[in-house]
Amino acid sequence: MDFESCLKLVLKHEGGFVNHPKDPGGATNRGVTQATYDGWRSGRNLAPRSVRLITDREVSAIYRRDYWDAVRADDLPSGVDYAVFDFAVNSGVSRASRFLQEACGAHQDGKIGPATVAAVKKVAARSVVIRLCEARLHFLQSLKTWSTFGKGWGSRVAEVKEAALRAC
Repeated sequence: MDFESCLKLVLKHEGGFVNHPKDPGGATNRGVTQATYDGWRSGRNLAPRSVRLITDREVSAIYRRDYWDAVRADDLPSGVDYAVFDFAVNSGVSRASRFLQEACGAHQDGKIGPATVAAVKKVAARSVVIRLCEARLHFLQSLKTWSTFGKGWGSRVAEVKEAALRAC
């Protein structure tokens, strides 16, 4: 899979602007939190502004740099790339990386490097996707906010797993 096709799938789950009182991310638009957006704009010497006003170009650039590139998705097998990318967006790059490392038997340091990429490629992609998605669901079920967001999270993980397995 490639970045653009995976981004479309991720954004299908992220929706528009939300500011749910039980969401620790706070104000979010298309999955980008206000804090992430502020940091991205600051890094480009741009004035802060509401995440409600984020552009498609900004969304794509943030997802590419902060998630896709951070999990080295271009180096991962098809299907695994999408599963770990979506996980990183939803639960953080370090956590998604550690769970990927666990799924393929690599050292768990939360950073995907050459050793993790090599380990992933030694395991059947379908097996990695299944292990990763099962572990992700188990993690989400352990969160205090599962009762509020669990139905959506569970559906998301199931849909990600299905799409990722089709891509393997």
